[in-house]
Amino acid sequence: MLTVAIITVVVGAICFLSALIVKKNTPKVILGFIGITLLLYGGFSYGAIDPVPKIETYQTGNKKEVSYPVEKAQVTSPVDGDALSCRILTMGVYPEPMEKDIWVLLKPSDDKYYPQSDYTNASYKEKGNWQVVTRFGGDKGESYDLLVYEADSSASEFFNQTIAEWKSNDDYQGIEKEELPDGIKLVDQINVTTKYDCRGIF
Repeated sequence: MLTVAIITVVVGAICFLSALIVKKNTPKVILGFIGITLLLYGGFSYGAIDPVPKIETYQTGNKKEVSYPVEKAQVTSPVDGDALSCRILTMGVYPEPMEKDIWVLLKPSDDKYYPQSDYTNASYKEKGNWQVVTRFGGDKGESYDLLVYEADSSASEFFNQTIAEWKSNDDYQGIEKEELPDGIKLVDQINVTTKYDCRGIF
């Protein structure tokens, strides 16, 4: 498939360049059209042009039943005791209306706190449900407390700035307990483990 794509790109380039050289209009248009078509097709096939953005993939843990009405933000997946992949989607529910943000923090064996975020930073909330991509970076079988917090705007800003700094420095050093912001409230907590070696994969 790769070889065919390369040949297609080369033939397309030859046709397109030939169209620039030919002086007669009809052959010029035909060669140009064929050249551009082959270049685009070969480019998509080869990967030089990527029509579909690369997306992060993740798995999910087990899911627990929810008792309604929901009185507080809580995690519904994974469940306490789950053994998880290195990257999962943590999901939960919250009572509506709710102005505060929801943050998931992981606390592994080093007793530091690691706020979890995707492209929206705080957990994504919609119609009583929330979710966030959660990444584990430890050894196989390592134990994690998965903590769910409600956070006010100043606490969310602290987590956002911390994550931005970690990404900029490529150094995810964790937050000490005494460094956690004042505007957070623990609303749910479970303990999970990793079923694979996740160290250094992110």
